[in-house]
Amino acid sequence: MGNRSSADSGSEGRPSDADSSVLDPDEEPQLPPEQMSYWQMAKQGYQELVNAIVRPPRANYEREHLGPDQFMFCGREFMRSDFPVLNNRGQTLRCSFWEPLERRGDANGALPCVIYMHGNSSARPECLPQLGLVLGMGCTMLAFDFAGSGQSDGEYVSLGVYEKDDLAAVIAWLRESGRVSTIALWGRSMGAATALMHGGQDPSIAAMILDSPFSNLQDIADDMLARGREQGVRIPQFIVAIALRMLRSTVQRTANFNIRDCSPINYIESCFIPALFCAGRGDDFITPSHSQRLHDAYPGDKNIILVDGDHNSPRPKFMFDSAGIFLQRYLQVPRDWALDGYERYCNVPPWVSINDTYGLGYGEYNVYERLGLDPHEVELLYTGGMSDERQAEIQANLMHMFGTDVGDASSSDGPSQRSSQDAAPKTQGTVATTLTELQNSSARRLRNMTQALDVDTSGCIEKGDYIDALLGSGRVVLLDEDDQSQEEDEATGAVQGVPVTPPPD
Repeated sequence: MGNRSSADSGSEGRPSDADSSVLDPDEEPQLPPEQMSYWQMAKQGYQELVNAIVRPPRANYEREHLGPDQFMFCGREFMRSDFPVLNNRGQTLRCSFWEPLERRGDANGALPCVIYMHGNSSARPECLPQLGLVLGMGCTMLAFDFAGSGQSDGEYVSLGVYEKDDLAAVIAWLRESGRVSTIALWGRSMGAATALMHGGQDPSIAAMILDSPFSNLQDIADDMLARGREQGVRIPQFIVAIALRMLRSTVQRTANFNIRDCSPINYIESCFIPALFCAGRGDDFITPSHSQRLHDAYPGDKNIILVDGDHNSPRPKFMFDSAGIFLQRYLQVPRDWALDGYERYCNVPPWVSINDTYGLGYGEYNVYERLGLDPHEVELLYTGGMSDERQAEIQANLMHMFGTDVGDASSSDGPSQRSSQDAAPKTQGTVATTLTELQNSSARRLRNMTQALDVDTSGCIEKGDYIDALLGSGRVVLLDEDDQSQEEDEATGAVQGVPVTPPPD
């Protein structure tokens, strides 16, 4: 895998495995859904959904997975240097920079640079399928691990809220280095969202390629709930509203950010950087409608392309060709800088010999076996981190939070069959919340809740009457309220609680 240097060893700066989970339900064992009560399922689903937002599985890779330190590509010699950058929170970001050994650029040897930003649960090796295109057309590339990801410091991720500050620190380092001229951003999923959230405050960026960005987290949740309805699960809107309030509160306390700020569409009104949006037609995690909404609202020069595949699919040569034309135009790369034959290296690391094979994609050859990667590592590091299995887990956890075992996107068998002992609570519907949450609810919401839960409200006039009726019905489970969960979160005004089983419509 090339010569190893002593700098930036593979384990340096990598958080321990103890950081892999935020919320660990010590009180109860992790049971499969079919063995859980509805309360256990909802509690575990809620905990895992919080983890999916702020502490997803961390990409675990070694330095060798970044390729050789030096390599030949289309007749020219290139090198990679690894180095740390500090963000504004004092955390070390692990970065890699690829460049030719012989520079030609401007008078100072500065070359255009593409900064690649990985997706959720991924890391900087995700840039490798794009590396051949970028180097081959005459640019350099920088990739880095966001804080809380890969080998960088940090315990949590924030889906763009703090990641945009990480990006700003990396851009500042590049500017100060004097090694680059124009800069473009290329991000996928969370990385694309980060680019959008940064772009409005940095007009010096020449261009952005935005692959599968989300418009906001609320829309992702709505899409997942819509898929649940297709499988026969209908969750009343007021239950969803309570759940999201609780989720905001927990995330705020755990990772110190408001999930309402994870909304790239709210950042773009002042962004005029030329942008190329891309989405997979079959993406049912961050659906193409997100890219379309962002594209339609984007005020700068823009274009959008839809490609075959889903959220995790390798991108076809058509996408690479479009990206190459786009970057060459806005990074002002002379055409005669292009290396002969570089176009063949879409989805292929540039140090791998592919002979005369043109534009191969994942699964068609064993090139990644030469990197020492098993299929799971290939999917984790080269397709945006959000594997099909991980996507199905998040969908299932959202459904589990509402006390139903019908969220597994990998199954088309419809709702799973539960024991007859558990059937009654699911039919009646129960909800778990805090007394404080009930007291803070409006009378209208309380009436809606009693109607959805089929609670007898005869004689109910005042708000307190409805609360008493709910508590006396046996269909409301009160959560314990310790000192922390009783305090309203300053940013959200929400109190910790978990909705359990959805009542019928």
